[in-house]
Amino acid sequence: MKEITILSGKGGAGKTSVAAAIASIAQNAVFCDNDVDAADLHLIFNPEIKESYDFDSGTVAVIDTEICTNCGLCEEHCHFDAIHLNSSEQLEVNPFQCEGCRLCERICPENAIESVHNLNNHWYVSETRFGTLVHAKMGPGEENSGKLVTEVRRKAKEIATGIKADYIINDGPPGIGCSAIASVTGTDAVLLVIEPTLSGLHDAERLVELVNSFNIPVFAVINKFDINTEITNKVENYLIENKIPLVGSLPFDTKMVESMVHRKTIIEYVPEENISREFYSIWDKIVQN
Repeated sequence: MKEITILSGKGGAGKTSVAAAIASIAQNAVFCDNDVDAADLHLIFNPEIKESYDFDSGTVAVIDTEICTNCGLCEEHCHFDAIHLNSSEQLEVNPFQCEGCRLCERICPENAIESVHNLNNHWYVSETRFGTLVHAKMGPGEENSGKLVTEVRRKAKEIATGIKADYIINDGPPGIGCSAIASVTGTDAVLLVIEPTLSGLHDAERLVELVNSFNIPVFAVINKFDINTEITNKVENYLIENKIPLVGSLPFDTKMVESMVHRKTIIEYVPEENISREFYSIWDKIVQN
């Protein structure tokens, strides 16, 4: 079994479109959406949820207003400026600023503060027309996205092992943050999707540094290569200098947008078009390495 993670240095590079297209080609695979902060692979996959789980992302303090005497001790000692008087002149905790350190709970003389587990995050095992999809949904401003990525990847690997799948295909998050690090760790190969812009190249360079620190093979796809041939040449030269195989260059094509509007992959929408044939070539080059 081979685990392939599709990443991009920035949002909007086309990573999910590439992941969805590959899902139309890959046989005997389990799919995993690691972009837990802004998951969108399900929009194309149209999954039927079979299993649902809560994810404990930590604790948040809650003040019992019936017991609290508004002494202000918690507000004074909160390192994250999360406790303030509300419009009713009652101390309350802003859950988006609270880091769950529990200091306020420990120092409250009235025992009016309790730390409760935050279960505003969920992950799922679903069936799709392409196979099993493991995906998640985090609430706005929630923490521990890296831990959630690790959890969905663990489940995807468990399922893939059980059915003797040949591949796990991960649609990773953009950037180089915690969720990206959790997506890279232990994967067998990374497919890097680059758009030919200065910011796209710069962010791809940062991501390559991250992946190289794990000694993981990297392949690259340039998406919308024809929107800026000058930058495309710079990307190609960068890949050559860093010995990163360029497995495909995808043109800008409005049918990619049309396919997403119809909730289909580009392979399903226009199977005979050149852009679809390019995806078959990309997949062949990846599996042969």
